[in-house]
Amino acid sequence: MIRIRRMEPRDTCTAADIEKENFSRPWSRESFDSSAFRKDTLYLAAEKDGRLVGYAGMWISLDEGEITNVSVAQCEQGKGIGRMLLEQLLTEAEQAGVASCFLEVRKSNVRALALYESMGFQRVGTRRNFYEAPVEDGIVMIRR
Repeated sequence: MIRIRRMEPRDTCTAADIEKENFSRPWSRESFDSSAFRKDTLYLAAEKDGRLVGYAGMWISLDEGEITNVSVAQCEQGKGIGRMLLEQLLTEAEQAGVASCFLEVRKSNVRALALYESMGFQRVGTRRNFYEAPVEDGIVMIRR
């Protein structure tokens, strides 16, 4: 069974490991430590059998949220955990007064694009050569 909860300091090492599995330019543990526990952020963890299997995060500025991370351990992908994290993240953001959320995603990340679109995000632009390693466009999406 998956439990969604607030990220805790003990989670940052495993979160950084999951980042390394999934991204060519991963956040470090220090990046999580400096971002996840501020008053203007919201970071959630997905736990299965007592171990971290995914996370999602958002920076909040006034009534706008920027989704910075959504990632699930490769061995747990395709089981709906990303959707669970995103649903809870959006619910808690709305409760905190966030009226709209945006994110960017690699153009080639078709699974993430499909998930975001199924949850009401719309494509609103392209950031040319936004990503490195490899260089790729980022698709900007927003949900109001």
